[in-house]
Formats: sequence, structure tokens, C-alpha cells
Amino acid sequence: MEKKLQLLDSFPAHGTDGASYKVMAYEHLRRVDLLADGQDRWEPTGVTEYRLASGERVEVATEGLMRVVPTGVELHPARSAPMADAAKPPAATAAARP
Repeated sequence: MEKKLQLLDSFPAHGTDGASYKVMAYEHLRRVDLLADGQDRWEPTGVTEYRLASGERVEVATEGLMRVVPTGVELHPARSAPMADAAKPPAATAAARP
């Protein structure tokens, strides 16, 4: 059975070493048959693999902790910038009733 990887997503992460990383998520696919027109048919295996853009494997624990396998550096997804106060919805205020 032949296998290949398909890129699902990529996202920035910060390492405990202070460096910034790009994490790539790949889905494992397997070839199930060759169609009459000569094209391959691939289907997902249910396995997702994470790697740095530079190729090192990244392990992801069930609680979401990510670790670069060769170095042991822990990764945390980069958070988007917080919403500016002006863009936040105003807090609801209760009107006083007589």
C-alpha cells in the first residue's frame, strides 16, 4: 500500500527556547486503486502528523502540548493580537427601574 502526505494546515508557534517556529499539519493518505483514466485515488487514513517547516517531527499530546522530537523544545501556538478596547462590544448595563 502506497502512502503520501497532504498538507492540512500551518500555524506559527513559540518555543520555550524563545524562537519562533512554523508548524505544519499533514494528513496521511493511502492509495486505494488506480482509476480507469490512469489517475490515482487516495483516501485519508485518519492519521495526522505534525512537523516543523524545517522538517523536524513534532509530537502533540492529548492535552495539546507540542514538543519538537529531536530537541525537546516545547511549542505553544502563537496567539493573535488581543482585540482593541474600542472594538470590543460594550458591556451590558442594567437599567434601574423605579
